[in-house]
Amino acid sequence: MVSTSLKYAPWSALLLLVSQLSSSVSAAPLEVQKRAISSDIFNKLEFFAQYSGAAYCPSNNDSPGSEIHCDEGNCPLIEAADTETLTEFENSIKTDVTGFVALDNTNKLIVISFRGSRSVRNWITNLVFPTTETTICADCKASTGFWKSWLEAEDGVRTAVTAAQAAHPDYKVVATGHSLGGALATLAAGALRANGTNVDLYTYGSPKVGNGEFATFLSDTSKGASYRVTHRDDPVPRLPPFLLGFRHVSPEYYIDSGVEEYPTLDNIEVYDGTLNFGGSEGNIAIQVDAHRFYFGRTSACEREEGIEIKRDEEAVRQALEAR
Repeated sequence: MVSTSLKYAPWSALLLLVSQLSSSVSAAPLEVQKRAISSDIFNKLEFFAQYSGAAYCPSNNDSPGSEIHCDEGNCPLIEAADTETLTEFENSIKTDVTGFVALDNTNKLIVISFRGSRSVRNWITNLVFPTTETTICADCKASTGFWKSWLEAEDGVRTAVTAAQAAHPDYKVVATGHSLGGALATLAAGALRANGTNVDLYTYGSPKVGNGEFATFLSDTSKGASYRVTHRDDPVPRLPPFLLGFRHVSPEYYIDSGVEEYPTLDNIEVYDGTLNFGGSEGNIAIQVDAHRFYFGRTSACEREEGIEIKRDEEAVRQALEAR
């Protein structure tokens, strides 16, 4: 049995645990369904990775009504489109949830994008592993920290999406994000789908968000498709540990390329199941840089890349004691 003290364990210890857990199951006989992807899906994964990266750029979080721009040149496909942010939010009081809702008139999209971890508060959100009931579905539970972050952003996101849909009923709603942003995008998609809105979901390097019921609900394609992208050696998707009851949205799009090697169509395989060991979960290697690289350096606009992994543990301890 895994101790509940894991809920505030430092990342270094958790990554070691992930490695040990992966080793313990790697020898088990597993039936894994693996399939290739089409060029159309590859292009979509590449495109929305840039929307996820755009959420890291400060100019997209503090100037609603402007076009999306990435100072580091990491979202050329988005900058080529006719875009306008409808609402932007950053550094909210409790959890630092940050991102935007935007119109993409070129591709007829309403895009909800969340930034990954940055500040101490934002990083602590990643550490709160106990689950809480959600309003998404019966018996759906999610990480308490992730759920609190989503609740901070929910009203603004819903208002912007509702207004955009009224003005553009033919536009598709998409939620996306990298790292912690992927977890929040998952919750946003779940909450909107639960209220009858069709939402496609694209996440990159997302940790597990909720329990089996939650993962099953999000894996249902009747209210939108889900694309959960992982990268070989990225340890974050293996957290929180599955032995705590956490499960992933299915299917998984597993990038089996080098740490900073731009993927090709042949580098991506699809694995089904809310708990499968064919992709990320079955890999015991740990490369922090693999978490930062999804179709390019996803968090290029963030000057403190990888803070969710490398934040000083003493600072985190002090912040936890102050809560």
